Amino acid sequence: MGLSPRWKEALLLAVILPLPFLGWVSLDLTRDGAPVPGHLVYPLVCTAVFLLAHLVLRFLRPQADPLLLPLVAALTCVGLIMLLRLNPHMARLQLIWLGVGAALMLLMVALLRDYRSLKNYRYTLAVLGLALLLSTIFFGREVNGARLWLILGPLRFQPSELAKILLAVFFAAYLAERKELIAGAGRVVAGVHLPRPRDLGPLLTMWALSLLLLIFQRDLGSSLLFFGIFLAVIYVATGRAAFVVAGLLLFLAGATLTFFLFGHVRTRVETWMDPLNPETIGDESYQIAQSLFAFAEGGLSGAGLARGSPGLIPFAETDFIYAAIGEELGLLGAAALALLYLVLCGRGLHLALRCADDFGKLLAVGLTAVLGLQSFIIMAGVTRLMPLTGITLPFVSYGGSSLVSNFLLLGLLLCVSEGGGELAEGD
Repeated sequence: MGLSPRWKEALLLAVILPLPFLGWVSLDLTRDGAPVPGHLVYPLVCTAVFLLAHLVLRFLRPQADPLLLPLVAALTCVGLIMLLRLNPHMARLQLIWLGVGAALMLLMVALLRDYRSLKNYRYTLAVLGLALLLSTIFFGREVNGARLWLILGPLRFQPSELAKILLAVFFAAYLAERKELIAGAGRVVAGVHLPRPRDLGPLLTMWALSLLLLIFQRDLGSSLLFFGIFLAVIYVATGRAAFVVAGLLLFLAGATLTFFLFGHVRTRVETWMDPLNPETIGDESYQIAQSLFAFAEGGLSGAGLARGSPGLIPFAETDFIYAAIGEELGLLGAAALALLYLVLCGRGLHLALRCADDFGKLLAVGLTAVLGLQSFIIMAGVTRLMPLTGITLPFVSYGGSSLVSNFLLLGLLLCVSEGGGELAEGD
């Protein structure tokens, strides 16, 4: 007789949760010559949070997927140790946000007994998501060149982090309801099944929204992310690649137009094409140039924890934490982190395939697309595979809004996974 999902989860956590203790000892031995007792609070609190989450899931969601929580624990532990290395003050704050995020996730898991009930609030969630997304255009504060933040007294909040989840729920509910209507209509021209013009309305709306984000918020990352989520969900809902091709052509046309019309877009692309240009390396392309130097310095196995110079990279704790990992843990460490994201996304798609209802399938795809696209966009940006963006690496980068939102996303995936029914028996 096989192990139950929760026992599998317990065994995986037993393998992963020593990781922050090893990181703490290694870091302090290199930096201070001996473990600093005061730093023990970081691995202890991190371990306690995930063990508590595991125990609560035993009672609330005994059949939920056993891999999601351990994978997120591994990513969170790596991020916390790197933050302790880079900026102990931010590591302390991250520890607080970890507790808040995990508590809200468990609250969601407890209250949302049937995730299908979210379909009834799809338009409310869409309006709320759009309001959050567009709020920074009117009330936002520009930080590091992007207008992404709302500042309420001492709190700084990035509304796009929560909006991505709300819009993923709306996309799933809307397309689950209309997928047969959209997929079955249209004409076949030269072997290509073209959509009807009126079915292009949602695609054009999302395209316009992504351009607004790029122009007014100066945020290429969110622009790509929201449009990419929509394309992923509509492709899975309809099975028609024509929507994806049309969407990519529209985005390419919009990006080209904004390149010629707006200076900040042009600067971003030019520094991407030639980051070592002597005229810009001291200013616009300094950040990406330092990131490339960090990866080169790390080589295959890395300089070693606390033996590199990630302090030379501006905003290494947030947008560029992957470059810091590349320098100190090398190609092997960076590849291992990318592999964790691949396994996490693969598990999300596996849940979608096994889900019994259309809304659950599309919701799992949308939430997985959020994690996969966001991880790819920021990792591709710091390695110069694509122009630099200003979004966080999920569960690893510093950021309260990001960490809390991603734990809510994890809670939704856990709810969907139990709704899949036979998952526990099959695994």
